[in-house]
Amino acid sequence: MISFSEFTLDNGLRVIVHEDHSVQIAVMNILYDVGSRDESPDKTGFAHLFEHLMFGGSINIPSYDEALQMVGGENNAFTNTDITNYYLTLPAFNLETGFWLESDRMLSLSFDPKSLEVQRKVVIEEFKQRYLNQPYGDVWLKLRPLTFQQHPYQWATIGKEISHIENATMDDVKDFFFSHYLPNNAVLVVAGNVTLAQVKELAEKWFGPIPSGKKKERQLPAEPKQTSKRKLNVEAKVPANALYKAYHMPGRFDKNYYAADMMSDVLGRGHSSRLYQTLVKEKEIFNSLSAFVMGTIDPGLLVINGRLKEGISLEKGEEEIDQLVKELVANGVTENELTKVKNQSIASIEFGEVEVMNRAMNLAFSSLSGNTNLVNEETHLIETISTDDIHAVAKEILKEENSSVMYYKAVN
Repeated sequence: MISFSEFTLDNGLRVIVHEDHSVQIAVMNILYDVGSRDESPDKTGFAHLFEHLMFGGSINIPSYDEALQMVGGENNAFTNTDITNYYLTLPAFNLETGFWLESDRMLSLSFDPKSLEVQRKVVIEEFKQRYLNQPYGDVWLKLRPLTFQQHPYQWATIGKEISHIENATMDDVKDFFFSHYLPNNAVLVVAGNVTLAQVKELAEKWFGPIPSGKKKERQLPAEPKQTSKRKLNVEAKVPANALYKAYHMPGRFDKNYYAADMMSDVLGRGHSSRLYQTLVKEKEIFNSLSAFVMGTIDPGLLVINGRLKEGISLEKGEEEIDQLVKELVANGVTENELTKVKNQSIASIEFGEVEVMNRAMNLAFSSLSGNTNLVNEETHLIETISTDDIHAVAKEILKEENSSVMYYKAVN
């Protein structure tokens, strides 16, 4: 159980406080409600580029990292399709330094052309190294547009193509910042050896004077219901043939999300799962095989992916996967299987919440659902899932016409 208090500043900044006086640290997590889904189709990769630019210094503080390190703090950030998240840890007695740094870059980011050029090069190099010059690195660059044809999940967080980052102008950057990096588009969580009164005072002092802005209204195109199977063949110099099969499924805050998540775990989480036991261990068709859900806020994907043993065709691999999928759709899952995956999921939640920072991140993300206490309700929601619930979502999701398959063929 994560205890917390909430309040909102006049400028719209939502603040959540979690007190834990068993530790000597304080953590700050500031979540901006903007991800790659909020980008224009012809200007992608901006949310991720901004994650880098936010460390390029402000008008008042040329080096964010240096100022934080001087008081014993450390920080990091990540961007995904839905959010951009910044977080820091520091000794609790230096908490005000964290407020100073985070409020300063929200208000006074330095739009330095040199910083833009430096970070542009860093992001382009990351694009090349992680996505273009690495075996299987471009999988999501190809699978996303196959599965999503209208919704902006069709491009990866890094961006659709390098040219979008290469051509980004300072005006583009400023427009993105002033549309999304606003107090009324952010959630601040402060956790650790802190008090509610202390956080209220610091929040009013440092964030209170920042004016709210006009948020860009989110009007994302809904992905039409898929009515026929899609297929893509790719050839690349990779070690082994690989297969990716994706099905559309509910979003993270949908009532059926947890049942779909449990279903994917029965299918492909770990070495005791159906896919691994049958197709890796018994039949020796795949070298590796798993299933997972994207966990996106808007309706996302359940993905089955594996690498085949040498000499086994991609068609044979898919045929064997389909057989297990059809079996699950026809007969559902057993009580023992469901109990096992429930225990795994609940254990993951509990282990994850050992760290104060993870608790802070989970509170911030849960707040996007409109119910911050979802962070404390997830265990109950998982516990109450029945085998009938799993069977119902299996019949709805695991339809062949709801699938997209990519054959990733190894060539010399």
